Formats: sequence, C-alpha cells, structure tokens
Amino acid sequence: MAYEVIQLTKENGVAVITLNRPPVNPLNSQMFRELALAADELQADASVKAIIVTGGGEKAFAAGADISEIADLTPVEVYSFNQISRTAFDKLESLDKPVIAAINGFALGGGCELALCCDFRLASDTAKFGLPEVGLGIIPGGGGTQRLPRLIGMAKAKELIFLNDIIDAAAAERLGLVNNVVPANLLMEEAQKLARKLSSKPAVAMSMAKSAINAGINMDLNSALIFETKSFVTAFTSEDRKEGLGAFMKKRKPNFTGK
Repeated sequence: MAYEVIQLTKENGVAVITLNRPPVNPLNSQMFRELALAADELQADASVKAIIVTGGGEKAFAAGADISEIADLTPVEVYSFNQISRTAFDKLESLDKPVIAAINGFALGGGCELALCCDFRLASDTAKFGLPEVGLGIIPGGGGTQRLPRLIGMAKAKELIFLNDIIDAAAAERLGLVNNVVPANLLMEEAQKLARKLSSKPAVAMSMAKSAINAGINMDLNSALIFETKSFVTAFTSEDRKEGLGAFMKKRKPNFTGK
C-alpha cells in the first residue's frame, strides 16, 4: 500500500520503516495508523526476516508526540489518540520477527517509547534520549512507565521519568537502554549488518524465543516456564529443527528454510 508519513522498503529479507516527518518526525495519529498497517504487512510477508525502524533525516529518530495535535484534546479524545498509538506499538512489539531501532538523533517521549517496543536498539553517538512528559504536566502514555522499568529497572526508570532529563547515547548504553552505540555515519550500516545476521537464523525458533521472552517476563516464574516448554515443543516441530540438529551432527553449516 502507499504510505504518506512513513516509508517502507524491503530488500534481501530486510524491511526498513522510516519515520518521514522531518526534521524531527513528530508522532501523530496518521503515523501511528501507518505504523500499525506496516506491522500488519510485514507480519504477513514471509520474505521479510528482520525489520529496522529509523527516523528520516539526521536530527531525530522521533522527538515525541505531535503536540500540535494533542494539546487541545478533551480527555475522551486523548484516550482515543492513546489507543491508536498503543495499537501501533503493540503490533510492532508483537511481530514474530526481530525488530531493530536505529536511533539517529533525538528519541524523546513517544520516540523513546517507540524504541522500547523494538527488540534491539542501536544508537548513533549523537543520539539523545528522554521522557519529558512530567515536565509538561503529564506522564508517559505510550508504555514508558511500563516497558522502561522492565528494561532498566524501577529505580533508574523513575529517575528518567521523574527528573525528565535528556541523556546521551553513552549514558543510555550504560543503563542498558540501548544495546550498542556506533558512529552516526555507520548507524544504518551496522543496523543492516545486524538485520542480516538475524535474518540467517531459523524463523520458527526466533519467533518462539521472542514470544517466550516477551510473554514470560509478565508471568510468574512457574507460568513462564510452562509457556517456555510449550514454545520449545512448537519449535521442535519445525523443519529447521531437523536441519539444525542434522547439520550439527554432521558438522556442516545448516541451510534453514524458515519452516
């Protein structure tokens, strides 16, 4: 389909979603709807093995929600806006393929929350992160109060949210908010390299591992272990399991087909 405020490209099993409202790519309801549609398209496309999300231009990944759209909304209208954004974020997070955020500048508010929905976060050395909502008299509403403490711990999440400080990429890496920091001119190259590496992995096992981790973290340990066992058994039914174990036994490189 045709997108207006995002760009979607696919090449060699890797899809790239580019937020396309430069210079700072503010997140509005149209962008959220298009992100949700793109997630549906990529979920259904078996040729896509890994996904990169990035921001158009060099200034920002996404510098938060589009304040011009939400500033004068009623509480009921704000709730509707929030449901649109949640649908997009949930769909991206629940894709059964690995998703990489390539963060090329400011990732503030909703932009930071969008990055939290991804499985990997690669940041340029010029990237900045923050959740400024409390300073505006509101709170993060796109998962920041829930996904962030699960990622970096409650104490540090409260520090970022309560103080609404903007931190640089190095500080984000120390907190565990991002996986790696790379020079800005190498960001997409490194993201593509990671995507290609992930694309070479067996798709069923990747999907089962992702769902086990994402679902299990919200369960008690016993329930999570039961869920893991079911996911393990599902992965064991795949053709790639036969290929992977057979290749290991014969000491050769596996040829996975994604089935």
